[in-house]
Amino acid sequence: MSDTPSQPAGPETAATPEAPPLPWADVQPEHFRMLRLAPLQTDRSTGARPLRFVQFGSAERHSKELSLLRLSLSLPGQRVRSEQNHLDVWVDHTTRRVRISPERGLQVEPLNRGIGRFLLAQAVLWAQKRWSQYRIAGTDLPSRDALNEDSRLRRDHFLRVHGFDVVYADAQYLKARIEDVLVGELLDSWNAEKLQILDILEAAHMLQQAEQNLLEQDVKLREKDEKLSRYQREETGLRFTITCLVAFTVFQAGLLIWIATHR
Repeated sequence: MSDTPSQPAGPETAATPEAPPLPWADVQPEHFRMLRLAPLQTDRSTGARPLRFVQFGSAERHSKELSLLRLSLSLPGQRVRSEQNHLDVWVDHTTRRVRISPERGLQVEPLNRGIGRFLLAQAVLWAQKRWSQYRIAGTDLPSRDALNEDSRLRRDHFLRVHGFDVVYADAQYLKARIEDVLVGELLDSWNAEKLQILDILEAAHMLQQAEQNLLEQDVKLREKDEKLSRYQREETGLRFTITCLVAFTVFQAGLLIWIATHR
């Protein structure tokens, strides 16, 4: 070990070089599948949760040093921020480490529909197929998630159901971190009652079934329209009959009164 004291970086001292940028910054999803977000009861925090269909996209790249899985979710007719519905999994083969980004936490839209668990489950499944003995390094969790008790509990539940160990360094539950974990120890499950993957045949069958239901509804509507028209015609006839009967009754009553007064 050198006895020369270290010097601060200055004009004659080289500064610490920055880490080289990661490759594949421009990679876009290449493989797509359809997801069905099941209709659920209205949630008091996140509002209405109707039936929705969304697009799930993925792409992967590999080199000797790195591997990348890029996942994204697109909402038809709705734009989201660039950091939402996006998940990257970076595998460093030199250090045998796996890193998931965004590091500040997965942000999804719409909330409470099972999207976050699905994306993380797909990432775990992909990594476990090849690198189950690699390790995900422990990291501190953002304290902003702990400001609200409900959000903190949801975050911890989300991580723990996937096999992460959440530990706290203070009694106020503000300073939390996840511990190191092997990729093979994680869980790749999601809530299939909230979100289902549809293949092409399933999607085609659903469209065919929806078309058949529309045709059946159209037939029922025509039958009801015909019944309504028939009832309206019958009502018109009854009204005319009642009017005639009333007029005849009034005439008869008048005639009887006239006869009684002229005897």
